[in-house]
Amino acid sequence: MPAEEDIKFMREALRLAESMRGRTSPDPMVGAVIIKDGKIISTGYHAEVTTPHAEAWAIEKAGSFAKGATMYVNLEPCCFFETKANPPCTQTIIQAGITKVVAAMEDPNPSVAGRGFSELREAGIEVISGVLEEEAKKLNEVFIKYITTQRPFVILKAAMSLDGKIATKTGESFWITGIEARKRAHHLRNIVDAVMVGIGTVLADNPELTVREIEGKIKNPIKIVLDPRVRIKTNCKILKIEPENAIIVAGNQAPKSNIKRIKDKKAEVIAMKTKNGHFMLDSLMKELGKRKITSILLEGGGNTNAFAIASGIVDKVIFFVSPKIIGGEAAKTPVEGYGEEYLSKAVKLRDFKAEKVGEDLMLEGYIIK
Repeated sequence: MPAEEDIKFMREALRLAESMRGRTSPDPMVGAVIIKDGKIISTGYHAEVTTPHAEAWAIEKAGSFAKGATMYVNLEPCCFFETKANPPCTQTIIQAGITKVVAAMEDPNPSVAGRGFSELREAGIEVISGVLEEEAKKLNEVFIKYITTQRPFVILKAAMSLDGKIATKTGESFWITGIEARKRAHHLRNIVDAVMVGIGTVLADNPELTVREIEGKIKNPIKIVLDPRVRIKTNCKILKIEPENAIIVAGNQAPKSNIKRIKDKKAEVIAMKTKNGHFMLDSLMKELGKRKITSILLEGGGNTNAFAIASGIVDKVIFFVSPKIIGGEAAKTPVEGYGEEYLSKAVKLRDFKAEKVGEDLMLEGYIIK
């Protein structure tokens, strides 16, 4: 069992890392705490991709007091040159004279993967790893998925009534959930790299896919539209508000004239092959990974959601459930498609939990693959 002091200071490192959620992509969230004589003398966190790493920042603030101190960090220090502005943190730690490093987890990045720890130990620094490891892995779950697979971490989000409807039989869906749930949904947009929808959602709802209804610093995600035949209208909100921040995924048989109209709006078009009218989503995830898109919030309709789950690209689901009953066989549900014939084949979740958000419930869990 970790010592009580180790847990205390590691929680502070995790808190510092968490403060920059959604701002460090494609890098991980990292916090560092330097202590001496049982007291914190300096802290740092990775703020943006172009800023110093957490360890280097904390050491810079500590100055000569770092000599003989202990550092707590939620991720193994890097041991390679990322940029000229960010030299290996291992070398910075060694040069500062820090004598002990306590880390939460090994870096899954193949360029590090234990080599950072080895470098520190070879320099005579005591290294302890595994303190609050599960919490650290949960914090950087997006980074872990991306750095090990080169594909984004996908969260499927839906809002529905108590009886599982995302709209009435006439298509009305604004608003099923209350303001607090909508704020939470906008917070999710604020911390992911991209939001993805199908063309059906765009034609029916004309969404902005921007961050609203929350306070503080916001970052609009990249807007991705699955549109095999490129039916999107050039006057829709997605192409009127920050069109340069939009990606339209077009089928390889889409009319060239339609693609030209979209490109003229300054949006990016990615041409992907289709099979039976659907994109091969794993191939699309690989393509988006090449663009350093590490996380996607899927806000699709029932058929898009069903196909995404069946394709195996969804990692986590978040359902907001409103205390309303809509009813009606024709009313849409969050996951449609063909469905499973047998309960034994139903998609199962792990780490399932519920939280009250305003008047609604937020249910979340991870898909067991």
